[in-house]
Amino acid sequence: MNKTDQILVTGGNGFIGSHIIDFLINNGYTSVISLDNLSGSNYGNNLNVNPQCKYVYGDLGNLAFLDKFFSDNQISYIFHIGANGNVPYSNDFPTVDFNSNAAGTFNIFNLSLKYKIKKVVFASTAAVYGVPESTPVSENNPLNPVSNYGLTKLYGEKLAIAYYHTYGLNCNVIRIFNTYGPRQPRYVLYDFIKKLNANKTQLEVFGDGEQVRDYAYVSDTVKAFYDVMLSEKNGEVYNISGGNPINLKQLIVIISEILKIDPVITYTGKSWPGDIKILNGDISKIKREIGFEPKVSIKQGLEKSIEWFKENNYISVS
Repeated sequence: MNKTDQILVTGGNGFIGSHIIDFLINNGYTSVISLDNLSGSNYGNNLNVNPQCKYVYGDLGNLAFLDKFFSDNQISYIFHIGANGNVPYSNDFPTVDFNSNAAGTFNIFNLSLKYKIKKVVFASTAAVYGVPESTPVSENNPLNPVSNYGLTKLYGEKLAIAYYHTYGLNCNVIRIFNTYGPRQPRYVLYDFIKKLNANKTQLEVFGDGEQVRDYAYVSDTVKAFYDVMLSEKNGEVYNISGGNPINLKQLIVIISEILKIDPVITYTGKSWPGDIKILNGDISKIKREIGFEPKVSIKQGLEKSIEWFKENNYISVS
């Protein structure tokens, strides 16, 4: 990518998308566009927009709008991050999820062909694996999604690879496991931090605390997306995780130490339907082919995240 190439980030006002935009602009890219309908952008009035980025409000499911948008701009590269990322919501409102994740992705890839986009990197998810048969989960593990979210993301993956082989559209897929950091709007780490800040003496946790996840700090995930975009590899799928699986009990200990509290932890013994006991990603492929290496430890990442939440008044300083 040249520094003057026009780069589109769908979902650029959301958690990961906004960090990709910041990274691009901080590294000298001068023409970056965020396309977002703000459904996942819930932090304040600034909408997560870098002031040097052009923001366009729009929905990926609206083909007529998207076609005019592509026609009006000279886009060369696309980081396709935009999607409904809320798993319970996808199950409650499958039509909305389908329009955003499946139909929206179909529109992006078809217009990428029409307007001769040089390369697309598509954000997928570990949810495409469903309940993994073995861990750590490699890219060759069976794909058996158990949620509408995972199903629609798998459709996007298949579309990306098919368009590469059928039409020669340069693209790659990144399966995100658990990314966390500043601006994260939901999920386990954010919820624990908020709950422990609100009640410093006790915390109730679903399950038994032995659930294992593999967290990647957002700057590591962003660097993976960037390096995969720059790579000469195409038609490939890569896992991205932190490379250091940790269970919820250990996670709570680290968060409590950073917050300087000592809460009483109780476990319900039962988790929410569809919760997966162990989910950690094998990142040997992206290490080998792209040279990716996570840089931020879980403790460092949590310290950075909590500091950001404090500075932006999402948790109290005390």
